[in-house]
Amino acid sequence: MTDHQVGTRQEWLTARLELLDAEKALTRRSDELARWRRRLPWVRVEKEYRFETDDGPASLAGLFRGRSQLLLYHFMFGADYTAGCPACSAIADGFDGFAVHLANHDVSLGAVSRAPLDKIQTYKKRMGWTFPWASSGGTGFNFDFHVALSVEQQQSGASEYNFRITDMRPAVDTGPEGERQRSRAPDHAEMVGTDWATYTREMPGVSAFVLADGVVYHTYSAYARGLDGLWGMYQWLDRAPLGRNETGPWFLRHDEYPAG
Repeated sequence: MTDHQVGTRQEWLTARLELLDAEKALTRRSDELARWRRRLPWVRVEKEYRFETDDGPASLAGLFRGRSQLLLYHFMFGADYTAGCPACSAIADGFDGFAVHLANHDVSLGAVSRAPLDKIQTYKKRMGWTFPWASSGGTGFNFDFHVALSVEQQQSGASEYNFRITDMRPAVDTGPEGERQRSRAPDHAEMVGTDWATYTREMPGVSAFVLADGVVYHTYSAYARGLDGLWGMYQWLDRAPLGRNETGPWFLRHDEYPAG
């Protein structure tokens, strides 16, 4: 017997209409935040970055692929990884489906990682993805956009992530959040073929750029829970009867689940 509240259809409708008011308020607030994002000042990208792509070397402007806007997902795939991060992989599973729509709305979507291009291509083929994915290995791009740490930065105890100074040392785990990270350590690190310290020197994020009069400007970045809206499976789970229903790591790469 379920211990969840059970009611009549009318009781459900009354409760649902109350929730609808709250959902509408959240939608209006989300629209307001979207307008706020667009009002952020643009920052000219002064550095010259060179990426390795399927089509050969490319500048940051080249990643726009003839369009005026670029969205780059900072995919956790370090040079020492043997495979891409499973969490980033779950997010990227949705890219191919909507990249074509963005491309026809003057927006290029792609991913960038520090792994060598041949590793990226091998993993991309395994996952069955076709979206553009560039290697930034050998450049400071990931460091400049605060999604990668050197060993020294990690060990310093004062690294910038999500616009705050954070202690990213793997041995320093205190409180509930630290306990959660420790519980995940042997899972995701092992799934990319490395140790926890190496795994966490890469971080996820998304950055937006615009190309205007031949100049590339950085317009927006988000990290950590700021990526929730890009993670399609969680948007569905938030509408399922039991919600996210998580007590620890549960998802695998899409080709690792048992058949059936």
